[in-house]
Amino acid sequence: MVNVSVCIGSSCHIKGSRKVLNRLQCLIEQNGLSEKIDFRGAFCMGLCKPGVSVSVNDEVFSVDPETVDDFFEKEIKSKI
Repeated sequence: MVNVSVCIGSSCHIKGSRKVLNRLQCLIEQNGLSEKIDFRGAFCMGLCKPGVSVSVNDEVFSVDPETVDDFFEKEIKSKI
């Protein structure tokens, strides 16, 4: 099981966390990975400046709404 959390705190919300969260949810469903990924929202991960914080198995990344698809392929789908 891959654990994925998207920050929905105020700083990340302003940077597009809703778009990131929605797109990741869509990609998870399109790829039939709902049973293999524990996907949830989370509050502040402490990396507010770079972009939307996304944690994959406790490793935190900075993701922009424009980079979600590449991020999904490289950092999430590759771990399944």
